[in-house]
Amino acid sequence: MKITSYNVNGIRAAMNKGFVDWLVKEKPDVIGLQEVKAELSQINPSVFEDLGYEIFWYPAVKKGYSGVAILTKIKPKSVKYGMGLSKYDDEGRILQVDFEDFSFISSYFPSGTTGDIRQGFKYEFLDDIYGYMQDLRKTHPKLILSGDYNICHKPIDIHNPISNKNSSGFLPEERAWMDKFTTSGFVDSFRKFNSDPHNYTWWSYRAGSRAKNLGWRIDYHMVTEEMQDKLKSSLILPDAMHSDHCPITIEVS
Repeated sequence: MKITSYNVNGIRAAMNKGFVDWLVKEKPDVIGLQEVKAELSQINPSVFEDLGYEIFWYPAVKKGYSGVAILTKIKPKSVKYGMGLSKYDDEGRILQVDFEDFSFISSYFPSGTTGDIRQGFKYEFLDDIYGYMQDLRKTHPKLILSGDYNICHKPIDIHNPISNKNSSGFLPEERAWMDKFTTSGFVDSFRKFNSDPHNYTWWSYRAGSRAKNLGWRIDYHMVTEEMQDKLKSSLILPDAMHSDHCPITIEVS
């Protein structure tokens, strides 16, 4: 089974850049989207339904902002929208589908790049999702938490760790949270297979960053330890250019 995660930075813009054609070629069984920035009524859902996908959509209350979605060719047993906390759920940050053998979550962690208020909100989210995921694991031990975490974990995950040491997304407190999360029973699927540098999932639109591969690895498929034996591969797909992010894919047995 192929499972993909992709921050599309606006589904309508991504579709205008060839996202659907890419989806036809890539053929993921399940794809989690982040930053859809649209209501489902603002796109033509039959485009995805005709490809065999069932659509689950969780937009933010604020128009044109945030929001997550899941497209799946495998019918889920159940679907859960949000994590039960309105300050996050109103921003459309968590969407969960449960299959027979495992559960998959498309998640969009807050960014703190706009200032102290949102950075504080990001820290609150990190605290709350940590507890939420530890509780969820008790009932859903085989779990994949995928999406845009808005954090580079280690120096290898960012093109210039020294100049970015005070940048939101690479702050010591954020990286410490990633340490805590990845020692709490969650595995970074990409690093299970690939320890090489210069593998990134997001590039600034400024200064030709993508062409120069001056990027950040902030998108992850994190799987519970109970799930990691089912992992067959984990890839970053930088040639897909429908967003300032690129898709990431895992294959599970």
